[in-house]
Amino acid sequence: MSSVPVPVQSFLAILLKLMLTASCLFQTTSAFGFPTPFTQSKAANRGDSGESKNALSKIPIVICPGFGNDQIDYSNPLDQGDENGFVAALMRRGFDPDLIQVMPLERYEWLRVAGGLFDIPNFYTGNCRPDGLGYGWYVQRLRQTIEEAYEKAGREEKVIVLGHSAGGWLARAALGDGSWDVNDGEEGSEVRAADRVRALVTIGAIHKPPAGDAVSTCVTRGALSYLDREYPGAFLSEEGVAYVSVGGDAVFGKQQEKSPVPIDNKDTKGGSQEVNEVYKFRGEGSASSVAYSSYSAVSGNGEMTGDGVVPLEWSLLEGSRTIVLDGVVHSINEAGTTLPTNRWYGSEGVVDRWLTEALEEAGVASGSGRNGNNFPLKAMFENILPRV
Repeated sequence: MSSVPVPVQSFLAILLKLMLTASCLFQTTSAFGFPTPFTQSKAANRGDSGESKNALSKIPIVICPGFGNDQIDYSNPLDQGDENGFVAALMRRGFDPDLIQVMPLERYEWLRVAGGLFDIPNFYTGNCRPDGLGYGWYVQRLRQTIEEAYEKAGREEKVIVLGHSAGGWLARAALGDGSWDVNDGEEGSEVRAADRVRALVTIGAIHKPPAGDAVSTCVTRGALSYLDREYPGAFLSEEGVAYVSVGGDAVFGKQQEKSPVPIDNKDTKGGSQEVNEVYKFRGEGSASSVAYSSYSAVSGNGEMTGDGVVPLEWSLLEGSRTIVLDGVVHSINEAGTTLPTNRWYGSEGVVDRWLTEALEEAGVASGSGRNGNNFPLKAMFENILPRV
């Protein structure tokens, strides 16, 4: 019998599985393991003509990468070209490329999560904190990135934070109780997170720990429970921070059959034929059975619907403006494969299904939202995007 404690076995098994899944994306990095430079084609991707900037061009954006993701996944996904990236999609809608920042992160850095093993005794008792040894490095870097984005915008516009997957709950952790001690604050004033952040928009994020007894298997070893308990829901909404949570309803989780069964390609929540063939070849069953395993790890129940990685119910933050997107999957690739997808949250054909509502909630629209400096969003988008 192994002498390794059960919590460590469970943690390492899930971490290894997640890192193997993420390794499918390593082809987007250079031969030395570092992200290839993001070279912008401004003529093709800028939302404005260069003669004048629209209202969105004044607003700084910070994108928070999800677990296993590299910063390049949001600019040049799977080496498909900059024009296919989430960053380019935002640029085409009028955001200034100089004010869009993806938190600097290289894929191998996620191994630092294993540092939680040395958070004694918290790791072993399931009492880790988001700012502890496992995730504290990410939280601190995100705060610094938000501060830099605010400074880069001339300290005139607050930041919209876009948190993808784990980047969503880690962004909530970065906002924390609302205190903001980056660079030791400002002389003569108490700086709050709400002084820096206009809105937090999460896409495919996990917002609560597994339910019931399954909480003991949570890979965050208590960090999510701490966040849910200490800073629940839209915690800083009364201070003016807008919260929006976006979840996908694309794949229903089903436990893999012991005996192979024909895949029903007419099942609208069973994954595409192409990806199901890949899973079948690898002995993983189908998109539904892969989703079942992921949903079980996240929530404790695999028989749910979601984006193929995160169950829908877990991606919707209490107290936030919630947006459910039919047919939208979790990330730039079909879960656990190198198959690119054009139906993830940041895809060109999906972005407008949630971005307009999110900006309205953030006050970037006439007569709506929680913040000031409202702009005529609908008319502006009509002028920016090509008519079809």
